[in-house]
Amino acid sequence: MEPLIVNATINSPIEKVWDFFTKAEHIVHWNFAHESWHCPRAENNLEVGGEFFYTMAAKDKSASFVFHGTYTEIIPFQKIEYFIEDGRKVEIFFNEIDKNTTEIFERFEPEQINALEMQEQGWQSILNQFKNYMEGNL
Repeated sequence: MEPLIVNATINSPIEKVWDFFTKAEHIVHWNFAHESWHCPRAENNLEVGGEFFYTMAAKDKSASFVFHGTYTEIIPFQKIEYFIEDGRKVEIFFNEIDKNTTEIFERFEPEQINALEMQEQGWQSILNQFKNYMEGNL
C-alpha cells in the first residue's frame, strides 16, 4: 500500500520547529487530532534505537492508548524516521524555506483497519495542532 503524506508550513525558524516537535515538554501540548483529546504524557528518546511513548487520551476518560515507536534515523533539522510498534514506517522531513519559515512533510504507511482518508485527516489534524501551537508560542 502506498504511503500517505501530510504537510504544513510553519512560520518559525527550523531550530525552534525541531525543538517543539521533538521535546516532550512541547509534545504534550499539540499531539492530538481533536480538541476532545489530549496527550497527558510524552517520553521521547530522540536517538537511533531510542523510543518514544505518547499517551493519547480522550479528555472525558472514555478512551486512551499509547503511541509507541523506535527511531531508525535522525538527521538533526532534516529528517526523523521511526517504526511504529506495529511495524509501520514513518518519515518526517523538515525543510527550511527561509530564516522564519519551515515546511514539514510526514510520510507514513497506513494501517489496515481505518479508511485511508480518515488516517490522512487524523495525521494532518495533529500536524495542524502542531502548527497552531508553534505559531501561538513565537
